[in-house]
Formats: sequence, C-alpha cells, structure tokens
Amino acid sequence: MVRARPANPWPWTALVGTVAAVLLATQGCSPATPVIAPVPSDTDHVDAYFESFNEAGRQGTQAQDEFLRSTQHPDFADQACGLSGLVMDVYPALSTVRPDPDWEPEGGGKPAGAVYVVSVSTTVRQNGAMVGEQIGVRRIAVLDGRAYGFAPCAQQN
Repeated sequence: MVRARPANPWPWTALVGTVAAVLLATQGCSPATPVIAPVPSDTDHVDAYFESFNEAGRQGTQAQDEFLRSTQHPDFADQACGLSGLVMDVYPALSTVRPDPDWEPEGGGKPAGAVYVVSVSTTVRQNGAMVGEQIGVRRIAVLDGRAYGFAPCAQQN
C-alpha cells in the first residue's frame, strides 16, 4: 500500500529556501561601502605625544631632549629646557584629558591651539636608576593637527 505524502505543513519553507539561495548567490555583488578613515581626535594626539616621548626616553637622554626641542610649542620655542641628563617616563591617564583654555605658562601668554590638561604619572631616571616618581598634570596643546608640549625644566637638588 502506498501512503500519500502529507501536504507540507510549512508552505513558506520553499519560499525561504529560494530567498536564501538568491542571497547566497548574489553575495558580494553589491557595491562596496566606502571605508572612511577615522579622523584622529585631540585625545589621540595627546596619547601619541606621550607614546613618542616615552619611546625617545627608551633611546636615552639625548633622544628625549631632542624630542622635547622638536615638540616644544612654537609660541614658546625659546623657553625650552633640557632634562640635564635625566630620562622621564610619563604615563597619561587619558580618561582625565580636559580642555584648559584659560591656562597660560608661567612667564607667557595663552598658547595658540587647543590646550589640554591631563593627569600623569612620571618616573624620573638617571643613569638607568630611578631617582623620583611623581603624580601630577601636564599640558599639551594641539595646533594644526599636531601635539606640542611645554618642556619641563628639571631641578636637581
């Protein structure tokens, strides 16, 4: 005896199967969505500044002094100090980056660009030995898409 096959209780399964086949067959045929490179934020510039600063420190005191000279804010280029043989490691807490539009360096006016204040942890080394640690703040200005600092003058007792 031949049994009759019951009617498909799910008539839409054929439709779903057809749609799935069409989607799989045409995958990759649609025009590509353009990829837009993200624009670095000022916080990204601040982060990159400190990463480059620390990288220069790994190369030694002369490299770090050169970094400070090359990234000294242009309005204060004549006020840069060297580190007097010291090397600094500075680690910013980027969640603390805040605009500081009213800040003026001692002995100068407001710097051009957007000035930010950021909390930092600083370790100072001399000849490879740690000679000090400090938690404080540093200011970085972003001007024309580039981060500039205000070179610290190390004081030795």
